Amino acid sequence: MRVIAALFLSLGLMASLAACKPSGSSSSSSTSVSTSSTGAVTQEDMSLGDPNAKVTVIEYASLGCPVCAHWNNTVFQDFKTKYIDTGKVRYTLREFLTGDAPVASAGFLLARCAGAAKYFQVVDAVWRQEEPLLESERNAEKRDALVKIAQSMGLTEAQFNTCVTDDKAILALNARSEKWAGDDHIENTPTFVINGKIYDSGFMSLVDMDKAVADAQAGAK
Repeated sequence: MRVIAALFLSLGLMASLAACKPSGSSSSSSTSVSTSSTGAVTQEDMSLGDPNAKVTVIEYASLGCPVCAHWNNTVFQDFKTKYIDTGKVRYTLREFLTGDAPVASAGFLLARCAGAAKYFQVVDAVWRQEEPLLESERNAEKRDALVKIAQSMGLTEAQFNTCVTDDKAILALNARSEKWAGDDHIENTPTFVINGKIYDSGFMSLVDMDKAVADAQAGAK
């Protein structure tokens, strides 16, 4: 299947990277913080939390990026409990296709097909499957893992096949990713934009997020 044909990045590479870049881009470990007009959440966005929260966190991330998966699996739940569930932060995920673009495409297409109520459940499930999938060199096993996620969300295998081969949906996903990359000047994932301030050094610990949110809260008063 064309959207899940590529191999995942190796486990060794996952451990060494601070962020994922598009194919052909060079990696950088430097920290960059700048300001941006980015921050307006649109109807195309998938979000969690109080729309009226004083702090908006936009994460640009890819389901094919091991660094994004690591952040989701080790930081996001604590961040969600501390800030999103308490109404302090409005969180938005914007879909990028860095790392393994075909796997990212399949995962995001599946998440959209599952519907808004299950979108973040699918995203989390794919990221939590990423490490064992990296250990497999068989594309059939990767596809089977995604099919199982689809079935756990109430979709059939036939619905999964239709979803990930929908040309209109694929074009729309590519257009969203390319638009955000160009308009918002995003070069790697994960990148976080917190009340207009860009944090593009890649992985951020919960301590890093605490400081960034505190700075945003102070500026929002």
